[in-house]
Amino acid sequence: MAAIASTAASPGAHSEKHPKGLYVLFATEMWERFSYYSMLAMFTLYLRDTTGEGFAWSSDNATKLYANYLMFVYASPLIGGWLADRKLGYRKAVMIGGLFFMAGHLLLSFRSMTAVYAALTCLVIGNGLFKPNISAMVGNLYPEGSHLKDRAYNIFYMGINVGAFMAPVVAEFVKGRFGFHIAFAVAAAGMAVSVATLWKFKKHVEDADRQLIGAKTAAHGSAVAVDAPPASVSHQDAGRARRQETIDAVPEWKRIGALIVIFLIVIVFWMVFHQNGSTMTYWANENTDWKVTGIISNAINPMWVIILTFPLVAFWRWLDSKGMEPSTPVKMAIGMFLTGAAFFVLYVGAKVGEGTVTDGNMYNFKVSPMWLLGAYGVLTLGELMLSPMGLSLVSKVAPVRFRGVMMGGWFMATAIGNKLTQIGELWDDWLHSSFWLLLSGLAVFMAIVLLFLLRPLKKAMPGV
Repeated sequence: MAAIASTAASPGAHSEKHPKGLYVLFATEMWERFSYYSMLAMFTLYLRDTTGEGFAWSSDNATKLYANYLMFVYASPLIGGWLADRKLGYRKAVMIGGLFFMAGHLLLSFRSMTAVYAALTCLVIGNGLFKPNISAMVGNLYPEGSHLKDRAYNIFYMGINVGAFMAPVVAEFVKGRFGFHIAFAVAAAGMAVSVATLWKFKKHVEDADRQLIGAKTAAHGSAVAVDAPPASVSHQDAGRARRQETIDAVPEWKRIGALIVIFLIVIVFWMVFHQNGSTMTYWANENTDWKVTGIISNAINPMWVIILTFPLVAFWRWLDSKGMEPSTPVKMAIGMFLTGAAFFVLYVGAKVGEGTVTDGNMYNFKVSPMWLLGAYGVLTLGELMLSPMGLSLVSKVAPVRFRGVMMGGWFMATAIGNKLTQIGELWDDWLHSSFWLLLSGLAVFMAIVLLFLLRPLKKAMPGV
């Protein structure tokens, strides 16, 4: 698969500055994510819209379609990467994927359920061809072992989040003045800018269109392929070489078993984290006291990512210099506890709101936006501590002969977790406070399980 591609030396890659191709790929990815997250910020609210623009769907039906869409989106890099490796090449796959993205968003600018399903099909195909292969191209700009590569993926990850931040802000403005369908057309225009950028400056990325092998680059590329932070954000790769020999001495079955535990954590994390496009958007739209719609709430997570990422990297380096940096399983447990804490913040906010109800309708209340802003801040910190870990661990811990299979397992675990966001169907059946407490409890339960398994995990993954 293309996300498991490595790097190739390219002109200028040995210098002390990043090649121009990185900035081409940064801009291409930023505008693609602008396009993608514009659609995602509006999608469930569009389905539920009762003004005549949307389809007046129930929350249950909107959440179910959202969950199914995300499942296919997060599984699609497996096929798109394979096609790029075997048939298309990376740049051609990215260009074709971009055209599918444009078609999908344009279809959503017409009010038709047939158009909606055709659009989702195009978007899944587009994501599968675009995301893993542009991520692989970033790594291919640099020779294996280049000290610039980690920084390149951090810069690229910022491009993802800049696009993800701009998208809901622009969508909120355009939808408020011109409606959903014009806003979806703006998403298509963003994708056109992305494709045009790659086409116009293609000479700067020609050397990135090749396939080699390298586990560390695979981990970085596969992480950003699903918008997770690269492993360098978690400071995992320090001292990698001196640990690998120790890990290789551990029996294969123990290492595979440890990774399966990590996959289970990943499933629960994405199940609760990606409530952001459904129930957290409903909460922002209907239960938050502000003068905007729930669309804008989708800008909060990337805002916190931009704010928190580099301070967190500096914090890990400081702990490492003191010999106090926690192991990867401990970081993951802390990340899950923070995820649980984020939804507990929303639980408290919902209890406060429910306490103000006077008409008997326990859903009819509004609370301060600070509850949502605070919850997202804690959730984002949990994300930055947990989500970089998965693919980096696979690249380091999986036996070489099973590495491809275990990489695929990580993608499938992510897809399953996104399918399980369908738990949001309980939104209208339970009190909002009870729903948030359920999500908090699931995350905390997995954190406790991880703590109980720390000793065997450390034995199966020594030094990580």
